[in-house]
Amino acid sequence: MTILATNLRQNMDEAFVRRIQFIVDFPFPDELHRHKIWKVHFPKETPWGDDIDLEFLARQFRLAGGNIRNIVINASFLAAANDKRIGMKHLIHATMREFQKMGKLCVKGDFGKYYELLEVGQRHE
Repeated sequence: MTILATNLRQNMDEAFVRRIQFIVDFPFPDELHRHKIWKVHFPKETPWGDDIDLEFLARQFRLAGGNIRNIVINASFLAAANDKRIGMKHLIHATMREFQKMGKLCVKGDFGKYYELLEVGQRHE
């Protein structure tokens, strides 16, 4: 038995795909599922700031679960480095970093009212 996983199925050779007996397709998470994924990645004892807006993050950024996990971890490290609670500035900064890693462009409008936090996030406050 061999298990393959890819985000680039369209790049697979047709002859190769024909030889695969079972293909399980996992759809990209919609806004509701992204919100649940954001919540799951924060343990109950997470030191939250008062400004956390998971609804905005789920609605605004079309991300897979693995990307959301990376953002949560990055934001947690940013906050911990300064002995602070995790706030939107940490999440917004970590989101920008994740998009850069994916080679995707983010513009001011993507961050809405939280765009100004990117400047604060640059200083890791």
